[in-house]
Amino acid sequence: MGAIKLYKYLDFTGGLMMLHYSNLQFTNATQLNDPFDCHPSLIDFSNVPKEACGGWTPAIIEELRRDPFRRTREKAWICSLSKIHDSILMWSYYSKHKGICIGLDMEKVQKYLSRIYGKIMIGCSVVEVQYKDIVEKPDYFRDAKDFFHYQLSTKAKAWEHEQEVRLFILDPWPTYMSLLPGQNDDKGPIDWKEVRAFPEIGGECFESVYLGINMSTDEKSKIISVARKLNPDIKIYQMGIDANAFKLNTELIK
Repeated sequence: MGAIKLYKYLDFTGGLMMLHYSNLQFTNATQLNDPFDCHPSLIDFSNVPKEACGGWTPAIIEELRRDPFRRTREKAWICSLSKIHDSILMWSYYSKHKGICIGLDMEKVQKYLSRIYGKIMIGCSVVEVQYKDIVEKPDYFRDAKDFFHYQLSTKAKAWEHEQEVRLFILDPWPTYMSLLPGQNDDKGPIDWKEVRAFPEIGGECFESVYLGINMSTDEKSKIISVARKLNPDIKIYQMGIDANAFKLNTELIK
């Protein structure tokens, strides 16, 4: 990927934890905030040709072809990043501009993620999200397409402002899995899909931190302290309002 910078938007607590533990968070595809995300319905399995039936009914063949994509969605853990650090909408999602945005040097990140953490080597599993209308869904039996990557990298045009790039793992090793706060066995069996994966990366991967406009002075101090401890060369920026346009500015904190 070269020396590409990608960004992770987080609320204050999530940002502090990411910097403190020097890791990336991967979430199961079924737990993402868009119910269409990675869904088999993104692909059209209904036009079964006669030659593909082999004595079975088209309905059975359709279900047989769809099932692996249903299982892929359950086995895929995704880390969502963005190409941009100054999206007004993205900043609004995370604590109304009280959160942070972390800039990652992906060339350095890839050196840590080139090991096998699951069935797929995630150093090679980086996909840029494509934004489409669902009416454009490809025909499984007639289109020459990489349907696996299509499933994991296609979202509705409504999300286009995120400019998302994804890292993904299939069946991550239990070593890298962790519960979110509040999840425990006292509440009954834990749904494996609700568990997150947290592979560790080096401090040098953290290239920059952007502080939200509405973040408190105390929270800024905590973030700056943890960030500089993680990487003394990290660049820290304060987000600000451009008085002449509907956009955000950045100012380097010395």
